Amino acid sequence: MAAGGGLSRSERKAAERVRRLREEQQRERLRQVSRILRKAAAERSAEEGRLLAESEDLVTELQGRSRRREGLKRRQEEVCDDPEELRRKVRELAGAVRNAKYLVVYTGAGISTVRHVVSQNCDGLHLRSGLPRTAISELHGNMYIEVCTSCIPNREYVRMFDVTERTALHRHQTGRTCHKCGAQLRDTIVHFGERGTLGQPLNWEAATEAASKADTILCLGSSLKVLKKYPRLWCMTKPPSRRPKLYIVNLQWTPKDDWAALKLHGKCDDVMQLLMDELGLQIPLYYRWQDPIFSLATPLRAGEENSHSRKSLCRSREEAPSGDRGAPLSSAPILGGWFGRGCAKRAKRKKAT
Repeated sequence: MAAGGGLSRSERKAAERVRRLREEQQRERLRQVSRILRKAAAERSAEEGRLLAESEDLVTELQGRSRRREGLKRRQEEVCDDPEELRRKVRELAGAVRNAKYLVVYTGAGISTVRHVVSQNCDGLHLRSGLPRTAISELHGNMYIEVCTSCIPNREYVRMFDVTERTALHRHQTGRTCHKCGAQLRDTIVHFGERGTLGQPLNWEAATEAASKADTILCLGSSLKVLKKYPRLWCMTKPPSRRPKLYIVNLQWTPKDDWAALKLHGKCDDVMQLLMDELGLQIPLYYRWQDPIFSLATPLRAGEENSHSRKSLCRSREEAPSGDRGAPLSSAPILGGWFGRGCAKRAKRKKAT
């Protein structure tokens, strides 16, 4: 025995060997029980039946794991309403939109394939659609905007290229400087694990004010896995009877499905086309030449031309006035910085039951 009543070195090593042996025996028993459970009951031997009876705790654990895996798998499946059912649901949604006194729309990545729009998107499509800035809250930032936080109020620079090329989690400087004060510019992206503090383009104040006034919320193409964490967007301080009615358009399960007055399993483009038809409204055509980003953008200063390597957005030659059709065009796709390096997930689709 070591001095002070503690275990000696050899005793500690022996105890560690015993612990590891028990862990390996437990893992092996878990593997055996798992193999047996995969068999049909009629195919199990008497010895295997005894092992299951002696391992009730492991059987319960493995069955729980299996149920959780199946639940996660079902949530990731894309479910499509049949055309007639989808049209019926859109008619119900159209009635809700007509009767809404204050409609707020929450959108997610699924919208990027009507008082305020709250978006998780970082791709700037809502800005480029022509919506007024005061009617948009881009909660996770905009890949075309960089800001100077040294200027009061913050000075904003809209660019025609992705400014996130050199930025990442907790590292937001873009490598360019403010035209006014010379301070380093930063992007506006809010990464997982970060808290957005910029006034614009996040516009949290307007988002929460709109949510507090809303009687109807339409969620388009968002999994709501992130938005659900913002209780102010769901009026959770109000009693359930006074909260806005929720309508969700998504092919997959969302954590707010049980709260929804109606869930539409369909693609956002299809649902919105049907909805606009029901409301007797025409979807405005998009002309690249008239994209607001070209009038909002701040040109780079001399010497900044090589501060990025991303392709800049260009106006379409076919839509340009005849005198400007010699302007250069880009045939290459616009590649994002961190934003463009995502991966597309595919899931099996099945009919809704």
